[in-house]
Amino acid sequence: MMDYEVLKVIWWVLIGVLLIGFAITDGFDMGAGALMPFVGKTDTERRIALNVLAPHWDGNQVWFITAGGAIFAAWPVVYSVAFSGFYWAMLLVLFALFFRPVGFEYRSKIKDPRWRSAWDWGIFAGSSIPALVFGVAFGNLLQGVPFKLDSLMYSTYTGNFFQLLNPFAILCGVVSVAMLMLHGGNYLHLRTEGAVADRARKYAGIAGVVSIVGFILAGLWLNFGIDGYVITKMGDPNAALNVLDKTVEVKSGAWFANYEAVPALWLAPILGILCTLLSVLLGLKGRAGLAFVLSSLACAGVIFTAGGSMFPFVMPSSLDPASSLTMWDVVSSHKTMGIMFAVACIFVPIILLYTTWCYYKMWGKVNAQHIENNPVGSY
Repeated sequence: MMDYEVLKVIWWVLIGVLLIGFAITDGFDMGAGALMPFVGKTDTERRIALNVLAPHWDGNQVWFITAGGAIFAAWPVVYSVAFSGFYWAMLLVLFALFFRPVGFEYRSKIKDPRWRSAWDWGIFAGSSIPALVFGVAFGNLLQGVPFKLDSLMYSTYTGNFFQLLNPFAILCGVVSVAMLMLHGGNYLHLRTEGAVADRARKYAGIAGVVSIVGFILAGLWLNFGIDGYVITKMGDPNAALNVLDKTVEVKSGAWFANYEAVPALWLAPILGILCTLLSVLLGLKGRAGLAFVLSSLACAGVIFTAGGSMFPFVMPSSLDPASSLTMWDVVSSHKTMGIMFAVACIFVPIILLYTTWCYYKMWGKVNAQHIENNPVGSY
């Protein structure tokens, strides 16, 4: 079996890959859902947008569920502390997500304009609120979460839901929403024609500009206005560690220390900014396919920037820095991680294969004729 230390790093990478996979796949249907009321001016146009994203949303959710399951199995302490601290935020995400499947399935069942309009805005809320909350969560992680652990690993959280909505976290939430709207707009542009594609291209461009400006502002704010965390003493990473058996200092500019130690990490924020910019420019020129590929890379760059800045921290504690959770000391047992790695090697490729097959079989432009020819079968 691999060294415990190597497995810890592998699972940090794998969870990062799952989160990036979630942002790229479920991210475009969230972004498209948030744009749906704006790209479709008539009922048929909104059904065109709906029929682009509805056949794939549940398959895309596999990445979300898998990422949650992987965090539960690989980082159980993170799972328990995060659910305690972010309980109301997670409930908000859960209830917002309810609007999507119900809206997809029932929105077009009744020909009442008020019924359909209500579900259009329900899908908008179900798509934009989770995107906002995920960004807000990252913003709070970068500032530190007010919790501490006692000697029995019981977690005490002293914050509340409204404290999560601080200015920096809201900025991160705006970046998240804008990034996914760019991605979703590119997908709508790629899969539709005519007025819907034109509006999707326009809104994707606006979202891309907001995403770039917000991402740069967040980076400057993080560097000059928010202290980071650094481990000053810790046991052998190749052993099972107690979370409290380390010392952590809060230092100005500490979130950029990894970039000084490994300059190659700068590729992540460069990827996030450059790919977003190129995605906007190519989208405006009508190169929807390339724009979508670049917005996918931009999502990866932005998420890896946050992960690379915080490494090895997963959930820093602003209340008691020594209680901060890192990828070295919150992991499951050596044997559990080894078994999980073998399972991941088998099932992740299967997920990729069947997801690719689904897109291959259902690929093609969706237009008004498609809706008119399938008035009942279409969403």
